[in-house]
Amino acid sequence: MRFDLTDLRLFLHVVEAESITQGAERAGMALPSASARIRGMEEMSGVSLLDRRPRGIKATAAGESLAHHARIVLGQMEQMRGDLQLYARGLRGKIRFFSGRAAMAHLPDVLRRFLAAHPTIDIDLVERQSPDVVAAVAGGHADLGIAADTTDTGTLETKPFEADRLVLITPADHPLCDLESVAFADVLDEPFIGLPAESALQGHLAIHAAREGRPFKLRIRLDSFEDICAMVSSGIGLAIVPEIYARRYQAEMSFRVVAITDTWAVRHLLVCARSFAALPVHARALVDYLSKERD
Repeated sequence: MRFDLTDLRLFLHVVEAESITQGAERAGMALPSASARIRGMEEMSGVSLLDRRPRGIKATAAGESLAHHARIVLGQMEQMRGDLQLYARGLRGKIRFFSGRAAMAHLPDVLRRFLAAHPTIDIDLVERQSPDVVAAVAGGHADLGIAADTTDTGTLETKPFEADRLVLITPADHPLCDLESVAFADVLDEPFIGLPAESALQGHLAIHAAREGRPFKLRIRLDSFEDICAMVSSGIGLAIVPEIYARRYQAEMSFRVVAITDTWAVRHLLVCARSFAALPVHARALVDYLSKERD
């Protein structure tokens, strides 16, 4: 059984796109050629690798196993290439980087400086919920991720990135607006603007509300911190958001920021990888840069 690197890259593109057509496009290959390669891989392996459905494909159990090994092989090749290029022309490569929403507020300035300092490195930055970030890194779909410490990172290695402080925001004329700080339990009778139920932050808040024996009184769920801040500014309700977003929108909207005294209101954002030592050299450079920025 012999699969070359082109076969492995094509197969990963097909599995991740859940489409042979889109996988072929990502691999820069004509569809007939891509289909022939996939059929050849199945013939050589003696098993079906893809479950072909009317609306796309799914990897079979054997296909998932092949995809897992393909990611390892291609990752090692990328690491070797990066290490050699370090001696030849300097760092070069692409980093697959998944980040939770909370970290996305901190990343643009940091990544701008990193990219300016490393013109031959590209970053494929994808926003996901923290549990999805952990799953993507663990499954080899991402080289690096940033997730909140409220998410179980399992066997992944982690390094600290930033503290993410949660604050209460209130309308400018609300009775609570002049307080410097407040306990979470003292505001649970108020109406709130929340995030979607699947949001990691909303789940975090729901857990602590349940521990107080009272659910949130949610008037509406919104997917954007900017929209949530606008709702609060209009007097619709209160909200709990990361402080970095509250400060960003406070200048242009009419709401107040109140500290939350509960210890869990400070989450810690973690850089995670399967193994930092096994990362390609250009990805290790980003990890080092993130650590220096924190220091």
